[in-house]
Amino acid sequence: MSGAPFRLASLDAGHDRAAFGSDSEPLNRYLREQVTQDVRRRVAACFVALADGPRIAGYYTLASASLLLADLPASTGKKLPRYPTVPAVRMGRLAVDQAFKGQGLGGALLADALDRAACSEIAAFALMVDAKDETAAAFYRHHGFIGLPDSPLALFLPLATAQRF
Repeated sequence: MSGAPFRLASLDAGHDRAAFGSDSEPLNRYLREQVTQDVRRRVAACFVALADGPRIAGYYTLASASLLLADLPASTGKKLPRYPTVPAVRMGRLAVDQAFKGQGLGGALLADALDRAACSEIAAFALMVDAKDETAAAFYRHHGFIGLPDSPLALFLPLATAQRF
């Protein structure tokens, strides 16, 4: 993170969600208005990078998910058990405040998400994302994610691969 003094933590009530401003209004609105309900209902976990006390520099969410075996590239699917689905962790959202762009924070948040998914006691084959656009998909591909053959904005990274980083 380029020496920037970020601290990673689970979102809590003391964090300043109102001041967060990424370049995506839907991601800003989600952090301001919806994330605490999702965390309370246990449909997502939210992790934040903090700068200057309670100021949120970036965030991401994780939730349990599954991938259809038939949707995976043949070269990946042939190595897996013949179950209809394989367990995964979905990174539903990833955003960086505009004031902290260009400091490597997006990559650091992604690395933290991969670490959390890989270190979980609950088994998962991959971290998956649904990129919002081609720019986001390129970011994930740069970090080793593989697009699903029939849905190029849906990407995954096998956690066994992620553990080698």
